[in-house]
Amino acid sequence: MPHNEPTLNTSTPCPLPDHAPPTDGLSRLLRQAQTAPTGHWDELRGQSQTNAQAPASAYLSGEWARFFDPLAGQSSAGLNAHAASLARQVRDNGITYNVYADAQQPQRPWALDLLPLMVDPVSWAQIEAGVLQRMQLLEHIMADTYGPQTLLRQGLLPAELVQGHPGYLHAMQGAAPVGDRFLSLAAFDLARGPDGCWWLLSQRTQAPSGLGYLLENRQLLAREFPDAFEAMPVQHLAATYRALVEGIQARSPAGRNAHIALLTPGPYNETYFEHAYLARHLGLTLVQGSDLTVRQDHLFLKTLQGLQPVHGLLKRVDDAWLDPLELRPESTLGVPGLLQAVRAGNVLVANTPGSGFLESNALLGFMPALARSVLNEALQLPAIPSWWCGEQAALQDVLPRMGDCVIKPTYPPHSGRSSFEPVLGRDLSQRERDEWAGRILRDGAAHTLQAYLPLSHTPTWDSATSSLTSRPVILRVFAVADARGAWRVLPGGLARLGTREGIASMQRGGSSADVWVANTATAAAQADALDAPIDTTNATATDARSDTPAPADPQPRQRVVTSRAAENLFWLGRYTERAENTLRLASLSLQVLNGENAQNAPLLAWLGTLARRHGLIAAGVPTTVAARRVLERSLVAGLWDSDTPSLGHNLQAIRSAASAVRERLSPEHWQLIEHTQAQFLAAAPRADADAPTTGQATRQATVQAQRALAQTSQLLAAQTGAQTDRMTRDDGWRLLSVGRHIERLDFLSQALANALDCGTLHSQAGFDAVLALFDSTISFHAQYQQSRTLPALLDLLVVDPDNPRALRWVAQTLRARLARMGHLAGGATEALSHQVPALWSLNLGDLCTGAGHSPTPALADWLAQGHSAALSLSDSLSALFFTHSREAEHTIGI
Repeated sequence: MPHNEPTLNTSTPCPLPDHAPPTDGLSRLLRQAQTAPTGHWDELRGQSQTNAQAPASAYLSGEWARFFDPLAGQSSAGLNAHAASLARQVRDNGITYNVYADAQQPQRPWALDLLPLMVDPVSWAQIEAGVLQRMQLLEHIMADTYGPQTLLRQGLLPAELVQGHPGYLHAMQGAAPVGDRFLSLAAFDLARGPDGCWWLLSQRTQAPSGLGYLLENRQLLAREFPDAFEAMPVQHLAATYRALVEGIQARSPAGRNAHIALLTPGPYNETYFEHAYLARHLGLTLVQGSDLTVRQDHLFLKTLQGLQPVHGLLKRVDDAWLDPLELRPESTLGVPGLLQAVRAGNVLVANTPGSGFLESNALLGFMPALARSVLNEALQLPAIPSWWCGEQAALQDVLPRMGDCVIKPTYPPHSGRSSFEPVLGRDLSQRERDEWAGRILRDGAAHTLQAYLPLSHTPTWDSATSSLTSRPVILRVFAVADARGAWRVLPGGLARLGTREGIASMQRGGSSADVWVANTATAAAQADALDAPIDTTNATATDARSDTPAPADPQPRQRVVTSRAAENLFWLGRYTERAENTLRLASLSLQVLNGENAQNAPLLAWLGTLARRHGLIAAGVPTTVAARRVLERSLVAGLWDSDTPSLGHNLQAIRSAASAVRERLSPEHWQLIEHTQAQFLAAAPRADADAPTTGQATRQATVQAQRALAQTSQLLAAQTGAQTDRMTRDDGWRLLSVGRHIERLDFLSQALANALDCGTLHSQAGFDAVLALFDSTISFHAQYQQSRTLPALLDLLVVDPDNPRALRWVAQTLRARLARMGHLAGGATEALSHQVPALWSLNLGDLCTGAGHSPTPALADWLAQGHSAALSLSDSLSALFFTHSREAEHTIGI
């Protein structure tokens, strides 16, 4: 078959309007802006760079002139301030990208350039029309491939490229698409050639990424340059995102009231931030494969309320991992039985599994003939000329021109077929070209050659040199299907920037830029027509899966709490409370060891017992007065020991649990969690391993540790405030609260019991230390002044109904939270609430002798009950709600 995409024109540029740069503080920066390399299109100047020695043009393309006009008077210092502000927003919003290629730093802040990529209306009209046309064609290819296969029989598509591709799923052959559409969205990677026109490089249909990062980019850049954004004006994005969700709902089995979830591989995926962000922004339930189950060909979500039906999945998992029963058996990312549920028509998956073969580079060469045959049209958006070497004619045609091409794999990696990183023919020596020619001749089907396209260069701001540089750019645009079944192109995109020499992937250190498309009267009118409300008052406005009219308003749906989210929220509460307790214990211990009470043996024994029990010191560390400096050094060193349940370990555990429920946390809450851990780790004492241990060195390390503890205490208090006032009080939040109160009940019960056993309360210092550990010093002084008696202490720390650190208050709150969840698991939590000791029934006469000098045996029994109840409740809740979500791993202990 001939591969007759249009020939690349690298000499005659498409004319675009020019405008003089503003005559203000930016003039010098713009005139000195780095030009594109010779033979590349210069986005800033709107022309092809033909001579590297020629002076830079004094004119800007129209869109860039309109962007810089509102910035009149800006200097390099001003742009540096904008860049610093942008980097701070990225950091504050917690926008990250997990980098598989960097083992030392699995996460890094999202890289966003200060300047957007500007797309003029003429270019955008070509892109939009071409993408809409290609979406029609791709949908037809999917329908034909999994249906009558006419295109294969006619030879318009080689069978080896389709049925031999690992992205083709034989299990879906003959299955009708849910909602009568195979594709709900797709992404197209484009580049502008030296002729000034845009060319298609690749297309993504399995799980195209970028929609979340794109939206975050837009919000940040619009906030940074509000005047320029409004002056253009720039087309908005919100309507297209809404159309995507409404389209999936309309085509799903339950119509507009469908429960739609976003399927993610989990927190270790490189774009997990985007998954959580999109789920929160679109109002979807973020789920992993282990959260779902298939029963009688229907998909269900495991929640605290039981199994809840799921009618649609926006998937971010590649097809091969979706169903271990029919696809890759080792997959833990998918759902057993999912494909059968799709074939039965009971769940819509966007996109329908089996679209992976559309992503092959080789397919681009067959699209012009397919467009003429299927649509009776020529393609409006040309693709980079591509030759599939599985065809003898194409192989003979392109092999002599290998030096002018890019050698790419036909099939994806890890597919059982030959795969490799793309190779530039121009960079190969003659010997290397001969070697590649031999490989291609031996296995032509595994190789695709594409013409080399000099990528256009867009201006970027380099804060290090305070100058405008240029970098190559690839534009990713998205198309979605709306509720009417029409295709819509998102008016913008995600620009990926590479080094000056070539494009770098985000995995290899590339960066991104927002994409601004100027609004026009025509574009605004088209958007208004598409966004007009669907008429639901007549029989023609029907649900996509039913002949009955769709309801005028969707019914409100209660937010579900998945079992996995519930477990992580429970442990988020546990670890937050545990971190606060260990921090307070460590701070108190260091204060005593360096104060006037360092000789108080009962006090040291009590603190040492608690420190050992809660992982702050090792089992063999002495806690005697004579060895108090050993205790001090061990305590300081243990704070950052990640191998023990230390404070540093607990902060890491908080972050781990929170990352699994990130879609439920505000950006400020997540930022606070990350900052707390980072600040504490950065404060670890840097001791010289070869330096002798001296009293001065110990004291210096202690001072550093105390300063770090004080700062971390404030941040943990802020986290507690965020948990209390910034989270919806649903069953997930109640489990978080239950986790905190189980931890508090256990810690305080043991702390008071140990204080009684060690005789700590017999001294004023010990008495005050117990109050401090209970965080009740201020309350005690306000109520009892200087009356340091056992009845006063027990009244405040055990039976006070208003002190949140009193055991009675903790027990009452814990019991109330469990009772409030009585609608779950057949009322099982109501029964569990009765395991909480009835401390609210106590009075002081039950706890100390009539003279008030000694505790009664009943007090020790009640404290022991508090400890055992915490253990029992933890085990019972785990068995009741969490045993089927065992992927999360938590520290040994209650």
